[in-house]
Amino acid sequence: MINMESMILKTMPHQNYTFVQQQVLPFGDMDLTWLVEFMKGMVKPVAATVVVFLAMALSFSQKLGMEVEMVVAILRAFIQLSIIGFVLQFIFNQDNSGWILLAYLFMVSIAGYTAGQRAKHVPRSKLVAGASILTGTTVTLCVLVLLNVFPFTPRYIIPVAGMMVGNSMTVTGVTMKRLRDDIKVQMNLVETALALGATPRQATHEQVKRALIIALSPVVDNTKTVGLISLPGAMTGLIMGGASPLEAIQLQIVVMNMMIGASTISSIMATYLCWPAFFTKAYQLETKVFSI
Repeated sequence: MINMESMILKTMPHQNYTFVQQQVLPFGDMDLTWLVEFMKGMVKPVAATVVVFLAMALSFSQKLGMEVEMVVAILRAFIQLSIIGFVLQFIFNQDNSGWILLAYLFMVSIAGYTAGQRAKHVPRSKLVAGASILTGTTVTLCVLVLLNVFPFTPRYIIPVAGMMVGNSMTVTGVTMKRLRDDIKVQMNLVETALALGATPRQATHEQVKRALIIALSPVVDNTKTVGLISLPGAMTGLIMGGASPLEAIQLQIVVMNMMIGASTISSIMATYLCWPAFFTKAYQLETKVFSI
């Protein structure tokens, strides 16, 4: 098993590590040490917003009209990440696997909704996307835990699940949208295949294949070039935090493996859940799905 505990501890500044080790105080306790430590830690993130102001200035000079959107985006990032930071701090201090499941299902729900919005013309798109992402990430997580790659604790499973869910969300949304659009463009070919006795799956085989290739290609290409063009987030975070580059690459290899596994399972699952809604019980194209 990868010694992730040592990696994580190496990436934490001493004062922050001390804070993490502190037990969560009762709500009625007036000790505000945790708040002081949090505010101290936010100095650098706030200072980094200077580059956002630079981007806003460039947007204004080019008349892009994105200044307000940039402000809203960065404010949402601050608020959302701060909230999730406190939530994770609470969960990490609980000796209850139920919190892992709750956090995981929450992430899958948001991802399913987002991917479903991308493929909004697909019937039951949000449900299909959510079920696909859940299947792909659950299978991958179970394999990793059974192989003892990661221990089943909130500190490891929640970040790992978050990376897989986010990546699967993108791939699933692209797969669903591309499949529906390709079938719409090639309706005559699909209808001809159906008229010759092909099943819906056989009639849309080329469209399914094309959608999967397009959706999965960025993941595969990113894996091919990892370390040559850019250093991925997980690896960069560990190195910047002081971990050994050799330890960082061990974790990153695991991350790339699980990304491919979860994305492939999720995207293929999406095609199986998607295409039945494209056809009637008489094996004819459901024209109302493609009329928009």
